[in-house]
Amino acid sequence: MKPYSTWKYFLLIAALAFGLLYAAPNLYGDDPSVQISLESGDPLPAEVSGKIAAALKDAGLTPSASGIENGQWVVRFSHAEDQLKAADQLKQELGRDYVVALNLASKTPEWLKAIGAKPMNLGLDLRGGVHFLLEVDIEEVRKKAVERILTEVPALLRKEDIRYTGRRENGDSAVMEFADAEHVDQASRAIAKAFAEYQVTPLPEAPLSLSIKLTEKEAKRIVDFAVQQNLTTLRNRVNQLGVAEPLVQRQGENRIVVQLPGVQDTTRVKDLLGATATLEYRAVADQDAYAAASSGVVPAGTELFYTRADRRPVLLKREVIAGGDNLVDAASTVDENGGPAVSVTLDASGAKRMFTFTEQNVGKPMAVLFKERQVVTSYNAKGEAIREHREVEEVISIASIRGVFGKRFQTTGLASKEAYDLALLLKAGALAAPVDIVEERTVGPSLGADNIRKGFSAAVLGLGLVVLFMVFYYRVFGLFAVSALLLNLLLVVAVLSLLQATLTMPGIAGIVLHMGIAVDANVLIYERIREELRGGAKPHTAIEAGYERAFLTIADANVTVLIGTVVLFALGAGPVKGFAITLAIGILSSQFTAIVGSRALAQLAFARRQLKEVPIW
Repeated sequence: MKPYSTWKYFLLIAALAFGLLYAAPNLYGDDPSVQISLESGDPLPAEVSGKIAAALKDAGLTPSASGIENGQWVVRFSHAEDQLKAADQLKQELGRDYVVALNLASKTPEWLKAIGAKPMNLGLDLRGGVHFLLEVDIEEVRKKAVERILTEVPALLRKEDIRYTGRRENGDSAVMEFADAEHVDQASRAIAKAFAEYQVTPLPEAPLSLSIKLTEKEAKRIVDFAVQQNLTTLRNRVNQLGVAEPLVQRQGENRIVVQLPGVQDTTRVKDLLGATATLEYRAVADQDAYAAASSGVVPAGTELFYTRADRRPVLLKREVIAGGDNLVDAASTVDENGGPAVSVTLDASGAKRMFTFTEQNVGKPMAVLFKERQVVTSYNAKGEAIREHREVEEVISIASIRGVFGKRFQTTGLASKEAYDLALLLKAGALAAPVDIVEERTVGPSLGADNIRKGFSAAVLGLGLVVLFMVFYYRVFGLFAVSALLLNLLLVVAVLSLLQATLTMPGIAGIVLHMGIAVDANVLIYERIREELRGGAKPHTAIEAGYERAFLTIADANVTVLIGTVVLFALGAGPVKGFAITLAIGILSSQFTAIVGSRALAQLAFARRQLKEVPIW
């Protein structure tokens, strides 16, 4: 046989070392743990160590480890039962100022973490966690569209000097009223010219009125945009939680699925996902707010709100100087007096409007309006849940403009925890429309562990059957194929771990299927060797020809499977993508292990031996 290149042996050794190092973290597993942090997001005080130790001692619990990890206090246990008891005890002892969350903490040694070796992320079905189904409030999207019409159209009519006598909302449309038919015609032409996305029609019952609503195409577009923007915002919010490999994807027309593997405490997650808090900066109107509050008559172009601190009425102008859509960054900080504040950064358009407004209104008051939509759940006599929405709109601060500013400034008037939560929400982005949690499921870690055991059993059974077949049918060469397959599986696990891909039950199915596909390359090689031997070739010549001449056939077969996995990845979602990724990585690595790995073993076994026959029959 021809000499085999030395560098290929070194390449195999390097691949084996890589596989062992980066697959090793998966052997260590996780510890059931309790994570403790402050609600405000501030660093933990020094005395928290003593409080935690005392609480665990009172409960008769002994942790396997306890200390600061990544800015949080993590208490590790050997059993899930101890974890649950500890969480209940710590919540009771530490109080509402602390967040006590259940999680799973990796036991990977620090020296492996130092080289970037981490265990694979496990999906919801394997690790346990929480599943939410959120529904976007489409009616609220349409309501905002009508409010936009009621703002933009009057501004256009004033600019064109077309007088109108009234404006009002009428379901999914806005109605503008005029004094005579001439003004109706002028307004209809002006609106149609300026706003192609608006449909303008006269009202049969009111000849001097125009009904203005979005075209069907535009209405569908803004709904799709709202759902897509909510999808992006929810992904940003989930990333703020630090959950490994979360799943956030659209389902149907107006629903979003959120899956968070490893999370077992849903309270904090629910608060963050459904929160719609945002800020609006508006000018304070100079009319009498007390008179408007007592009479119920609000001057045109203004809205009536109340201050948070003392419930004092305030009239604000309708036009928003800057709002949640303009906020690009926010951070919890302190003001010059040491009080909690939110440092805000605006985008280019918001900064321009803020600069222009402050430049023209130095010395005049500007208000910060806090807006939040809350969901209140009550139950009827039958025990059925009734969900009601409550709008909270409060003026948190009114301050005179002392100087000109635009892009960056501070907002005060918030409590410490509120400032932290608001900064988190603003940084993640504002929801384009409110969302309701219509379904919530928790997958316990015990069920996940059961799935892992079943998946592992399936993989071992599949591997065992493949080994038996290959050894029985191809004898010594079957052992070479099995060795290459084991290296292949090691590389698949190592690459998945290095990429921090999420392993799910479909992913395990992909690995089991791949074990059957991976030995196909060796089967093609060995059948080619048999053909060469039947054709009268000498043993060494037959072995070389089998590896060299079967290469193109192997490549063609694997390319067709790869095309299928690419299509699955492109068109699939969630578990289907995981299946496709696992299968694709396995196919690519099998090209290397089957051709280079098994041939190296054949070279080592037969290159220096005189063979009368090849042990493959």
